[in-house]
Amino acid sequence: MKTAVLPKYFWLFLLFVVFGCNQGSKNASESQHIVSHNPKQQTEKVIKRKLIKKGWLEFETDNLKSTKKTILEAVDHYEGYVSSDEEYNSTGKKSNTVVIRIPAENFDNFLIAATKGVERFDRKEINVEDVTEEFLDIEARLQTKKKLEQRYIALLNQAKSVTEILEIEKEIGQLRSEIESIEGRLKYLQDKVSLSTLTITFYESISGQTQFGKKFKKGFSNGWNNLIWFFVALTNIWPFILIILGLIFGIKIYRRRK
Repeated sequence: MKTAVLPKYFWLFLLFVVFGCNQGSKNASESQHIVSHNPKQQTEKVIKRKLIKKGWLEFETDNLKSTKKTILEAVDHYEGYVSSDEEYNSTGKKSNTVVIRIPAENFDNFLIAATKGVERFDRKEINVEDVTEEFLDIEARLQTKKKLEQRYIALLNQAKSVTEILEIEKEIGQLRSEIESIEGRLKYLQDKVSLSTLTITFYESISGQTQFGKKFKKGFSNGWNNLIWFFVALTNIWPFILIILGLIFGIKIYRRRK
């Protein structure tokens, strides 16, 4: 009997050991799979920073129209748009200020293209604000508020008395107002992160001597034009001029004979 029973338990024990080893190796591989993926996810979260870029530029140019044309061509090329365009005229100075929204990934390339040929900046300021923490906090609060709203809606469907319904609807209304406020802030941050803002001011100096030179040049040009028109007018009335000259000559001859 003993020799018959012992092999039976031995084979059961062997099957249990084999099954346990397979299960353990499976759990270990799953654990290893999870561990291998977690660092990648954490790395992706760290890499995806939420940055708001803002810039201010000011420089002098020899030609306002040419500079503005260069800037607008760069805006079109890098898929941005002009949100504000203002021109100013003051004594000895003409200036133009444009506010440009440009995709964040194109900001640096646009900055180079828009200021091509500028040798000196009166002002060049670029600020980068990291709002990653605020962004994640808002997303977490929004998710929590929405889950709470779903719970209130479930309670509303189960409410039996009018008092309970009114109380739950009041809480849902207040919660919905908070959700809309959080969503508004989130959209604002998303807009600022996706589109960078660059304010460019460029001006052209006009000294008193330059103004006098321009007036002198304009006066000379007007005088020459008037002289040309004078000769044109004489050409149109030459028959009358000949008649007048003939009359004058005839009167002189008549007086001499008399």
